[in-house]
Amino acid sequence: MTEQPSPRQTLIGKRVAVLDQGWIELQDMMGDDLAIVNAARVSFLGESKGSERDKKLLFYLLEHRHTSPFEQVEFRFRVRAPLVVWWQWVRHRTWHVNAQSGRYTPFEEGDFYVPAAWRLQAADNKQASEGELTGPAADALTEALREHYERSYALYRQALQAGVARELARMFLPGFAVYYTWVVKVDAHNLMHFLRLRMAPDAQYEIRQYALALYEHFFKPALPWTAEAFETFVMPEFSRPD
Repeated sequence: MTEQPSPRQTLIGKRVAVLDQGWIELQDMMGDDLAIVNAARVSFLGESKGSERDKKLLFYLLEHRHTSPFEQVEFRFRVRAPLVVWWQWVRHRTWHVNAQSGRYTPFEEGDFYVPAAWRLQAADNKQASEGELTGPAADALTEALREHYERSYALYRQALQAGVARELARMFLPGFAVYYTWVVKVDAHNLMHFLRLRMAPDAQYEIRQYALALYEHFFKPALPWTAEAFETFVMPEFSRPD
């Protein structure tokens, strides 16, 4: 009988595309659903009592917010995202991060986010969008944005060629749109907190796409019991995009 590969074996190295040219890649992970259960049973040497009882205990832990055992599972990702995403991501201070530096590595032409649609400002929410701009006006904005990126990058290259330090030449780049690559690490407890906030319908579209990708392609396959409990007790209103 062939032994089935573990979630870790199938997920390490997996890369998922997000937005127009971003991605998430799982570099490493530690633990699984059983590791969470065993941590909760530390006084009893962490022995499994069968899948039915193990799963029941895990559900009890999450339902009653006994969250420390979930911190025994960790994920490390390599993520490429525009700064408009990172600006919100780093507000979750429980993540450990190391970011690409524009002081050491020059940016490439085309390292800029182009939104697929121009969302309109919501009438009753100062920090949200609602509906989309369509037709010639939207096309004109996209073309103007691409021209802005081309001009900005040309000025950036001009400064580099003049001998200006990379740390200053990058001032010409459109800040919120430029893509950065980061290495990030988080435990399952704090990842669930991130997912609860960033998968919500009122989260900004761009970071919501990263949260959904984290959940569907990595968290759920790695921790199926925990994901089921998460959707039952933490985020019962969660609905996947069409």
